[in-house]
Formats: sequence, C-alpha cells, structure tokens
Amino acid sequence: MIDVHYWATPNGKKLTIQLEECGIDYNVVYCSIGQGDQFSEDFLKINPNHRMPAIVDHAPAGGGEPLAVFESGACMMYIADKTGLFGGSNEREKWEVTQWVMWQMANQGPKFGERGHFARLKDREGDQSYSLRRFTDETHRLYGVMNNRLYDRRYLAGDKYTIADMISYPWATYWDKQGIDLDEFKYFKRWYEEISVRPAVQRGMAIGEDKSFDYSQLNEKDIERLSKMLYNQRAIPAPATGGIER
Repeated sequence: MIDVHYWATPNGKKLTIQLEECGIDYNVVYCSIGQGDQFSEDFLKINPNHRMPAIVDHAPAGGGEPLAVFESGACMMYIADKTGLFGGSNEREKWEVTQWVMWQMANQGPKFGERGHFARLKDREGDQSYSLRRFTDETHRLYGVMNNRLYDRRYLAGDKYTIADMISYPWATYWDKQGIDLDEFKYFKRWYEEISVRPAVQRGMAIGEDKSFDYSQLNEKDIERLSKMLYNQRAIPAPATGGIER
C-alpha cells in the first residue's frame, strides 16, 4: 500500500492520475496546504521541503521499513519503477521519459505557477505588470515547446503514453486562465483532448475536489496567522544542538 500525501492541486493530481492508471492500491492522506498541514512535524519527517505531494510505500522492494519519497517527479519515477509501468520499457525510452519529467519539474510547473501567483497579486501588491508579462510570455513559450514536440509524436516521450504526459497534463488544464488560445497550439490541443477522456485521468483529477477550504469563514486574526505562515516563507532554523559538526 502506498500513502499519497495530497491536496487537489496540479502537483498532487499528477500522482493520483498515475496511481489510477497503474491500478494499484493507495491511500490518500489529505494535506490541507491552505491550513499549513505541510509544516507539521510529522509531515516534515516525510518531506523536509514542506511541500506536498509525497508518498510512503509500506511495502518497498526488498522489504524493510516504509520508504518515503518527496518531490512529485521523484514520486512518479519511483512508482513507475515499482510497477514497471509508464516509465519506458528500454534504456532509450526511459531517458526520453526522464528528460520530460525533468522539463516539467524545472519549467512548466514553476513558470505556470509563477504566472498564477503574480496574476492573483496584481491588484494587491503594487505594480506587477513586468512580472505578469514575464511569466505570461514564458507560459506561452512552454505551450509552444509542447506543441512543437507533439507535432510528430503522439505523446511527449514518443509513441507511448507515459508519466511524461501524466506529469504535464494537470498544469495544462488551466490553459484558459493562463491566457492560452488552444487553437494556436493544435498539436498540443490534440494531445490534451485525448488525455482528458482517459477514465483514469478523470478519476485522478477528481480526487479531493470536495475538500476545498473556505477562507471566508475565518476571522481576521486567523487569516493573518495563515498568511504569515504560507507567504514569504524563510528558513526553518535547525536544532541548536545534537547535529553533526566538524
């Protein structure tokens, strides 16, 4: 059994899509990021970067204690390796998949996320026009990367559906809010529409959609407390004693 520490964001949905596609047993452990669950002591033992998703495999290969993995791309590669599914069936396919997983982690996710961040702040934190233009242009460029890649390939890593597609799909479901005209990217559109009708993708995308957190029910004191915890984060101090020193 695999525990997936999850909230219904694009990064979380990558894993539920994969787990549904693989058809293996898993347990969703909800991590309400809007309430700061990712900063709890128990969660930090699983992911020192205090971000979801993360997984805990209670039956790792070779036995032994449960194995925790953090970072969505690493989690997906772990599950692909464990199941032998969707990670490439030979060395060439494996590296085609791996490079697109890395592309998503380093480019699509962060840049799309930054665009959304500055779009939400534009009326609250002063002039965000440069930042919003910067990441809107970068988002457009990255849709072009996918579109050009899919010009002569059915899927991002070639002719087989893999975790490269699963990891990239959830962030692309916000194309309309990202200012993208799908008709400008017809090869991407073909890929997107094909993946959208997969039953496992639909199941994975739906998980946790009923768990939204209503901030309108909070008082001003609680809103201020959560805002300080969630935004403009700085380093959590390490313990003062007991560590490894020179």
